[in-house]
Amino acid sequence: MEKDCLFCKIANGETRTEFLYENENIVAFRDIKPYAPVHILIVPKKHIRSINDLTEKDNEIISELIMVAKEMAKKESVSDSGYKLLFNVERGGGQVIFHLHLHLMGGWKR
Repeated sequence: MEKDCLFCKIANGETRTEFLYENENIVAFRDIKPYAPVHILIVPKKHIRSINDLTEKDNEIISELIMVAKEMAKKESVSDSGYKLLFNVERGGGQVIFHLHLHLMGGWKR
C-alpha cells in the first residue's frame, strides 16, 4: 500500500466506499464523477502505479480485472447492450489517480 494513494485507502477500507464487488485481489465501486450511466472502477488491491509498471508477475491481476468487469457488466445489465473497458495510462492518457484501475462504462441509450 502506498501511504497517500486514494485507491489503496479505498481498497483497504479506510474510506467510506460501497463495494459492488470484492475479493482478496480486487474491489469494484462506482466512479464519483461518472461519464456514463454505468461507470464502475475495478481496482486491484495491490498497488500498481499504472499499466507502465506492470510486470510478468501481474498477468493474473490483469486477467482478473477483465473477468470482474465482465461479471459487473452482466450484473449492471449492460453486457448485452454493450460497454467500454478503458485503462488510462499516465497523464497524457488521462490517468489522474496513479493506481492501476479499469473503467467499465455503459448504459447509453442508442
